[in-house]
Amino acid sequence: MTSKDKQNNYGIHTRLAHDGYNPREYHGFVNPPVVRASTVLFPNAESMVDGSQKYTYGTRGTPTTGALCDAINALEGSEGTVCVPSGLAAVTVPLLAFLNPGDHALFVDSIYNPTRHFADTILKRLGVEVEYYPPHTGADIEKLFKANTKVVFTESPASNTFEVQDIPAIAKTAHTRDIIVMMDNTWATPVYFRALDYGVDISIHAATKYPSGHSDILFGTVSANKRCWPQLLETHGTLGLCVSGDDAYQVLRGMRTMGIRLEHHQKSALTIAEWLENHSAIGEVLHPALPGHPDHALWQRDFKGASGVFSIVLAGKSDEEARKFVNALQIFGLGYSWGGYESLAVVVNINDRTVARKDYGGAIIRLQIGLENPEDLITDLNRGFAALES
Repeated sequence: MTSKDKQNNYGIHTRLAHDGYNPREYHGFVNPPVVRASTVLFPNAESMVDGSQKYTYGTRGTPTTGALCDAINALEGSEGTVCVPSGLAAVTVPLLAFLNPGDHALFVDSIYNPTRHFADTILKRLGVEVEYYPPHTGADIEKLFKANTKVVFTESPASNTFEVQDIPAIAKTAHTRDIIVMMDNTWATPVYFRALDYGVDISIHAATKYPSGHSDILFGTVSANKRCWPQLLETHGTLGLCVSGDDAYQVLRGMRTMGIRLEHHQKSALTIAEWLENHSAIGEVLHPALPGHPDHALWQRDFKGASGVFSIVLAGKSDEEARKFVNALQIFGLGYSWGGYESLAVVVNINDRTVARKDYGGAIIRLQIGLENPEDLITDLNRGFAALES
């Protein structure tokens, strides 16, 4: 049965377990071979120019990356997927593919900070006009369109503060002007939000996070619909970006268990978030799956689930006090990224925002809830609260 057939007929865990590779195509081995390649040989000179050979050079893909991309296409419902060496590269490649000097691009003001840095440095240096919009803009984004607007970049929920964007409204409005809509969908993954089904043209993932799942791989994927795929593929090849067969294999291996891991991340994160909501030291829990979150109805309308990352506001506390909180933690690690098996905590700074600034009434700490027992993580968080009281 083809990947498309599986996608249409089977449940998500079945698809994650089987999509992208058919063991019968390689001697029955359950996992695909790890192909490490630069040079690929051709049977004759004619095949070097007529396009009849599927794989031509290591930078243009191998059977290992092909298996991974096929699996992601099945999940995304995309025409094609490219693999890149990091999540940030997954952001920058499509922007370079669809923006030219003199173009205008709109970015949600709550994006991942390195995305903002790329927009404010490289894109501006290339002559692209960069403008930011608030995360709750929705269909009103039309008021920001200019004659030269080419791209709307979205990220939902928002990085660090978890506002939910009305992606269908943005996409519908943008497409009336033939504007490309991109989305950083790392938080939800296509398991919980199939971006292309909601009008997004290009879906971006830091596969470093949940697809890998073990904090040992740097990886990114970019998936496009039929309209955008040729230009994305051409740019990816022209930039000479590629990934190792070993890393691609590890990401595909991680994807086989991603659905089960996400269920545990979601359940534990909600358990801890609900506990934190009732803690006297907490001003606000920024988790869209909580009924009290201002964007909960929008999240419930579009998303099939929630991952394990959310933020808390320490009521009336400074960043210095927040650092005291995280320094007292013993199970939570202090580190960037998320999506691995281990829990992490980091004090976040949102002062770089320009049109979506808000006083949250205290320092913000982002929590990645890993695969540990939630009761142990609650005990650890109580260490942080005790440190504040001392």
